[in-house]
Amino acid sequence: MSDEEKRRWKGPTGDKGSSGRQMNERKIRAHHAKSDSSKQWLERQMADPYVRKAKLEGFRARAAYKLLEIDEKVGLLKRGQRVVDLGCAPGGWLQVAVAKGAKEVVGIDLLPVEPVVGAHIIMGDVNEPADVARMMKGLTGKPDLVLSDMAANTTGHKQTDHLRTVSLVEMAVAFAVEHLAPGGAFCSKVFQGGATKDVLEMLKANFDSVKHIKPPASRAGSPEIFVIAKGFKG
Repeated sequence: MSDEEKRRWKGPTGDKGSSGRQMNERKIRAHHAKSDSSKQWLERQMADPYVRKAKLEGFRARAAYKLLEIDEKVGLLKRGQRVVDLGCAPGGWLQVAVAKGAKEVVGIDLLPVEPVVGAHIIMGDVNEPADVARMMKGLTGKPDLVLSDMAANTTGHKQTDHLRTVSLVEMAVAFAVEHLAPGGAFCSKVFQGGATKDVLEMLKANFDSVKHIKPPASRAGSPEIFVIAKGFKG
């Protein structure tokens, strides 16, 4: 092999050195992509007026303003209410309910939630009767309002994510129908065009009015909207 050929020769296909370099390059690209994604998220958070407002006004999450805007539009929150918050982490909706003068506020989440003054919080599962019973001990009567901002962890697979979300909404509706006081109300996050036909039928059968709302605090690019049902028939 001439000197020129030696300079041109790159080694056999599958050469370990070359493969190792390619693997490292892929790892570096993946790391940069992850870093870029985190950077974009941080930049969006810093530029978000609701995030800044939440920090100034002492709310734990920008989601608090979604509930405040829904309430402004349909009048969900009233003084003296008993309120249940399903999937209450990090506690922003609990804070809103307390601030609006609810008599008793309880919440449950699979994740730990820092205490909120005026709220009874349980770390547990809505599907577990024992956990629900512990939460309901914080109320002296049936709730007047059931809230749910529950969202499933996304997988990236649209159909799977949709089914998980529908399951959570159905769970919240079933809870509301079982526990609400007559005349009570229900508010839940839904996705992709609103509540499913089965959920809507169940709500319409048990409540006087049902509507969908997308509050301004819900990001324009987000598929989330909220279903509001009022006038529980008991």
